Amino acid sequence: MPRTVAQVIVDALSELGVRQVFGVVGDALNPLTDAIRTTDGLEWVGCRHEEAAAFAASAQSQLTQTLGVCMGTVGPGSVHLLNGLYDAAKSHAPVLAIAGQVPLAELGSDYFQEVDNDALFSDVAVFRATITSADQLPQMLETAVRHALGRKGVAVLTVPGDLGERELTADRPARFSLNAPVSRPDESAVQRAAELLDRSERVTLLVGAGARAARQDVLTLADRLAAPMVLTLKAKAGFEGDSNPFQVGQTGLIGNPAAAAALQEADTLLLLGTDFPYRDWYPEGRTVIQVDTEATHIGRRVPVDVGLVGDTGATVRDLLDHLTAAPTGSDSARDRSHLEKARERFDQWRTGQARLADPSHDKGVVGRIRSALDNRAHDIRPEALAAAVDRVAADDAVFTSDTGMATVWLSRFVEMRDERRLIGSYNLGSMANAMPQALGAQFLDRERQVVAFCGDGGLSMLLGDLMTLKTYQLPVKLVVFDNRRLGMVKLEQEQAGLPEFGTVLDNPDFAAVAEAMGITGIRVTDPADVESAVRRAFRSPGPVLLDVLTNPDEIAVPAKPTVEQGWGFALAKVKEIVRSHGEPGGS
Repeated sequence: MPRTVAQVIVDALSELGVRQVFGVVGDALNPLTDAIRTTDGLEWVGCRHEEAAAFAASAQSQLTQTLGVCMGTVGPGSVHLLNGLYDAAKSHAPVLAIAGQVPLAELGSDYFQEVDNDALFSDVAVFRATITSADQLPQMLETAVRHALGRKGVAVLTVPGDLGERELTADRPARFSLNAPVSRPDESAVQRAAELLDRSERVTLLVGAGARAARQDVLTLADRLAAPMVLTLKAKAGFEGDSNPFQVGQTGLIGNPAAAAALQEADTLLLLGTDFPYRDWYPEGRTVIQVDTEATHIGRRVPVDVGLVGDTGATVRDLLDHLTAAPTGSDSARDRSHLEKARERFDQWRTGQARLADPSHDKGVVGRIRSALDNRAHDIRPEALAAAVDRVAADDAVFTSDTGMATVWLSRFVEMRDERRLIGSYNLGSMANAMPQALGAQFLDRERQVVAFCGDGGLSMLLGDLMTLKTYQLPVKLVVFDNRRLGMVKLEQEQAGLPEFGTVLDNPDFAAVAEAMGITGIRVTDPADVESAVRRAFRSPGPVLLDVLTNPDEIAVPAKPTVEQGWGFALAKVKEIVRSHGEPGGS
C-alpha cells in the first residue's frame, strides 16, 4: 500500500533513531502528528512555544551528535522556531525542522498566515526546500538530512497543508548512507608546526569543544609540551576535574587570572578545536598554531603561523609523532616551570573563590566590610548557590545555563568532572535557553539528572513551557538565580560608566508559580538555608523549581580588569547614588 508524504517522513525519522519530535500541533502538521501517533518508538512532545521546541531539539542533537527534530505549523508557528534554530546553527547542531505551509494552490496569493519559509530560513539553514509534489520524497528528505548531519547545521523542509496526506506513486525506503569522515592535515604542515613547538620554551594550549573526542591525545600532548591548558566554556565538559593536571580554567570575561596569565606569558599558543571569538583576550606577538576541522576558521580570530585543517585527534597524534623528546637546543626534558606556575596561580584563585562561596563568608571581618558595600540586604551570594549545586549534583548530571550571570556562576563554581555534560546558548547568546534545553536533555534519559541554571529574566521569557515539564513529569531541577535583574545588562551598563536603567524585574514568587502549575516549588531567602534547600530539591521526585533570591549587586570581576572598566563602574555607582538621592523616596 502506497505511503503518504507524512508517513514517509515519520518512518524515516524512526529509522534514523529519532525518539522525540518537539512542536505545537496544528493544521498543516496534522497528517504528520497523526503519523507520529501511530508509530511505535517515536514520541510527539507538545510544547507551549515553538522556540522552546527548537531549543529542545537542538539540545538533544548537541548531546548525542545525532539528528534533533522540531516542527512548526503554518506562518507564526514556523516563525516561532527561528530563534531556537539560530541557536542550533551557531552551535553546529544537526537539526531538521519541518515547517507547515498553506495549500499549494494558495502559494504566492498572500493567503491567511502565508509566510515565504524558504526566504524566512535562508540565513539560518544549510538546506531549505518546499515539497511541491509527493514524488519528491524520499529523495528530498534524504538530501535535507544529509545536509543537516554532514554540515552540522539546520535543514528546513516545508510541507504545504494539502501535501501531507498525498500518496507517493513510486514509494521506496529512505536511504541515508551516513558516515563521519576523519580528515588529516598535510604532513609538511604538521612538520612545520612540530618544529615551531620544539623551538618554543613556553607553550599554552587553548582547547575548545572540538577537542572533546580527543581528550586522551590532548592530555598526552600537554604533558609532552609541559603546557598549561586554557579551556573555553564549551570545553569544560571533558577537560575539567582532577584527572586533568594541566587545565587552568577559562579566559575571557568569565575567566580567571591564571588562565589569562598562561596565555600572556606563552611564546607559542596552540589552538585545538576552538573558534574562541573574543579577540581582545588573545595576546599579541605570539607564535600561533591552530587545529580545526573547518578551513574557514583558521586565522579568523588571531593571526596564525601554521594552520592545520583536520580532525583534532588525528592531527594531535600526527604532531606527537613529529615532536622531539626535548626542545631544540636542549639536552634535557622540557622545562615545566611555565605549567607549574600557571597551576599554582589557578589553585590560589580557586582557594579564593571557595572563600567567596562559603555561606558564612559575610559573617567574617572581610565579608562584613564587603557586604556593607555590595549586599546591604544580606541576599544570598550567587557563588554560594552555585557551589552548593556543584557539591550536591550527580557526577553524570547534564547542566544547562541561561545566557548571562547564571553562566558566569556556573562557569566558576560548577566543575564538569567525570561524566557531566554542559550545553547552553554559548554562540548565539540567546536568553531563555536553559529550561527548554533541559527539557530536551531529560527526554533522552529520564533517570539521568538534568539541572538548569536559570536567570529570572530567561525563565520568565518562556515561562509557559514549565507546563511541558509538568505534563511529561520530567524530573528537571530548575535552579533560579532570582536577583530581580537583567544582571549581565546591569554589569555592562556599569562597566561603561552608565547608571543601571531598565534592568529591574518585577518578579513573582517563582516557587509559588511552579506550585500553581503542579510543580514542586522551593523558595530560599536565607543564606543559611541554601545547602539544605538544594539537597531537598535534588531529592524530590519529578520537576522542581528552586527559587533563590540572590544578591543583585554581585560583581563578576573579569580575569584581567582594565582601568577603564574600574573607573566606569565607580562612575556608574556614583550616578546611581546621586539619582537615588534626587528621586522621591531616595535614600
